[in-house]
Amino acid sequence: MFDNLSDKLDKALHVLKGHGSITEVNVAETLKEVRRALLDADVNFKIAKEFTNTVKEKALGQNVLTTLQPGQLMVKLVKDELTQLMGGETAGINLSASPSIILMSGLQGSGKTTFSGKLANFLKTKKSKKPLLVACDVYRPAAINQLHVVGDQVGVEVYSEEGNMNPVEIAQNAIAHAKKNGHNVVIVDTAGRLAVDEQMMTEIANVHKAINPQETLFVVDAMTGQDAVNTAKAFNDRLNFEGVVLTKLDGDTRGGAAISIKSVVDKPIKFIGTGEKMDAIDVFHPARMADRILGMGDVVSLVERAQEQFDEEEARKLQKKIAKNQFGFDDFIKQIQQVKKMGSMKDLVGMIPGAGKALKDVDIDDDAFKHIEAIIHSMTPAERSTPALINGSRKKRIANGSGTSVTQVNQLMKQFDQMSKMMKMMQGGGGRKMMQMMGKMK
Repeated sequence: MFDNLSDKLDKALHVLKGHGSITEVNVAETLKEVRRALLDADVNFKIAKEFTNTVKEKALGQNVLTTLQPGQLMVKLVKDELTQLMGGETAGINLSASPSIILMSGLQGSGKTTFSGKLANFLKTKKSKKPLLVACDVYRPAAINQLHVVGDQVGVEVYSEEGNMNPVEIAQNAIAHAKKNGHNVVIVDTAGRLAVDEQMMTEIANVHKAINPQETLFVVDAMTGQDAVNTAKAFNDRLNFEGVVLTKLDGDTRGGAAISIKSVVDKPIKFIGTGEKMDAIDVFHPARMADRILGMGDVVSLVERAQEQFDEEEARKLQKKIAKNQFGFDDFIKQIQQVKKMGSMKDLVGMIPGAGKALKDVDIDDDAFKHIEAIIHSMTPAERSTPALINGSRKKRIANGSGTSVTQVNQLMKQFDQMSKMMKMMQGGGGRKMMQMMGKMK
């Protein structure tokens, strides 16, 4: 996401990042390039112009030209302004009532139904809630079936009524069902159209009025660019929604909608969809997103994802094995599986400062670990627990069994050996030794 914008902003700020003389002229020139980058990313012209004017005023007001590191200060000003433009603070979701009612709105094809399932999964796994999904899209063929499939995937009950074409009644009956059956969150999936029309707006306004939700979320496809912002405005004028959800953000390299939408509707972006899997949902953090746009990575989110997959008991067992030199390929594959649960590889790499830029043109496939897993699964239990057993003939057998080459098996053995040594070094007083080694490598 934001690849093109990140590249162009990096080029625009490149002059100022150097140590050459910085003048009011090249600050203005740089900001002109920043504005062009924002417009190319499909950011509204008025917003892009206001953005660069504000940065320029602040830059000259803070005497950027006379500071020791003017380039760094300019990057910081651009980052702070981007953060403000996208909402400044992270906006939470209101779950104060029981049941808390969340109404999903948006056009057809925006990803409402899929996102309803993702949100149900998020609230169930991260917030320990018992959600109920409600099928109120009574027009779209197979819409109710789709919600049932999504509900099954995440293990959440779906409420629907066959033959009833009144979404207001269905929503009210679902809330009564939720109260009776101990559901503390009700997520109402509504009908969308291919474009904003009066009938659709009246219908969703009637549902909204009848169920009085704590949260009305407007779901929009980030790939529709500036149109997304215009649609958001039309919905907000009728529903006065609490927040925006941007879906398919992983497929859009421009991302202008994420930057413009807050300014136009004055409502926060609350969640983003970052992939097709049911756990590909993130709370939207404006400051972290600004860091990622400017190629600074997002270490906080990376650490949070790692902590979610972290199992203390497993970590203790692993520590003991490392201390006794018993770390084997079974342990190695467990580590790989934990990394895979953290999300798509491209997304994870984008969170590492500098790595996203360095690997910009490298196609990082989610199947990157496939051949490693195949090699390990082709080993016998004895070979996995005692890698020292693996000699030349065994390597040939493992390569044949996994559909790889002996070279690839050797490569994995070498990586495994290096990883084992590093883990051993991290034990005992090795952390200090490792730092010394890294110091010498500079």
